[in-house]
Amino acid sequence: MQQINYNPIGIINTPFNSQEDMPIQGIGGKGIKATIEIYPEFTAGLKDLDGFSHIILLYHLHLVKNHALIVKPFMDDKQHGIFATRSPVRPNPIGMTVVRLTEIRDNLLIVEDIDIIDQTPLLDIKPCLPMIDDIQGLRLGWLTGKIDQFTDKRSDNRFSAFQGTSKE
Repeated sequence: MQQINYNPIGIINTPFNSQEDMPIQGIGGKGIKATIEIYPEFTAGLKDLDGFSHIILLYHLHLVKNHALIVKPFMDDKQHGIFATRSPVRPNPIGMTVVRLTEIRDNLLIVEDIDIIDQTPLLDIKPCLPMIDDIQGLRLGWLTGKIDQFTDKRSDNRFSAFQGTSKE
């Protein structure tokens, strides 16, 4: 198969300088502010983005060193397939999160509710749309009954995930 290459469109600047301090998911970063610098050659693509309250960020998990197909997420004592988790140790280390867009200043996006480490390369931005992203009849699989754990801001297993064991 042909190799796929992506070039970042910007860089995500957050207050999280270490993996241990990062929130586990976006809900753990509620109210945390960050800036996203869009590179000049992509700034025109921000036209009309200011009308959206929330955006989806797709980014490169640049600190992930290994991948695993079976992981033990922090929210369970059992192993699961990587595609049934949100663990960062993926074959293609791509992250996704929804943030609140509060302001755009030229090529800078000011956002809240961030759960991303500082200096993360941004791959893409998409507007969050309720008719698409609010799924009716959503099932939670093995996470049923454990979803409240996402409100915890950090996990003892966070750092090990980037080395190849797991965090979710």
